[in-house]
Amino acid sequence: MKDEKKTGAVESIVEFFNVNKPTSRRGFLKLSAATAVAIYGANILADGNDKVEAKSVFILEDAKGVLVSDPSRCVGCRRCELACTEYNDGKSCPTISRIKVARNLNYGPQGTQFGFKRGHGKYGDFLIIQDMCKQCPHPVPCATACPNDAIEVKGPVNARVVNTEKCVGCKICQRACPWDMMSFDEEIGKATKCTLCDGKPQCVEACPTGSLRYVPWRDLTKNYRPRQAGMMAVTDDCKTCH
Repeated sequence: MKDEKKTGAVESIVEFFNVNKPTSRRGFLKLSAATAVAIYGANILADGNDKVEAKSVFILEDAKGVLVSDPSRCVGCRRCELACTEYNDGKSCPTISRIKVARNLNYGPQGTQFGFKRGHGKYGDFLIIQDMCKQCPHPVPCATACPNDAIEVKGPVNARVVNTEKCVGCKICQRACPWDMMSFDEEIGKATKCTLCDGKPQCVEACPTGSLRYVPWRDLTKNYRPRQAGMMAVTDDCKTCH
């Protein structure tokens, strides 16, 4: 009887999600999520206990938008960094900006190189690269690594944001992001990341050269070389980090 209930639940929920034939990466992820929900629900039904409380199940949908840049237009004025922190933090503090230009001004995202060719930046080909959060698809590295589930999806644009009430300042998310896009506010001891400003990014508004744009989301994670190895998960021992 229990097996029959589980089978029926799985079939019903997978049919509801309409992903019986996952011919794409997105379809496969939706099928995986639907199956996980189905199995969890089936276990509850099989127990035959109406008093069992169902735990929350989060399915991370893609963000609705993402920031892109045209480095050939960037002049390194860093107004975007100021606009970001003034809007999100109420203070002018480029060091915690979610968009990062300063660190690429001299040598570019790959840092110093041997020989005369040093890549992008003032001491290379003068091309200034703006670093922005990629609003990663599932599985989101920073959210996966966070031991306190402090990185959540927030509407209206489904940005991955830091819930400061849950964040304990362990900085694991900083090590998890392959592009080193997490920031940390030392004054409050909390991590911070791009919120997309609820669909009206202030960095885009502040850019005097039009080098930044807010566009419908697409997966950019394969277009940029990682800045660091990153870390996709944490061990149970890290669950108690403070």
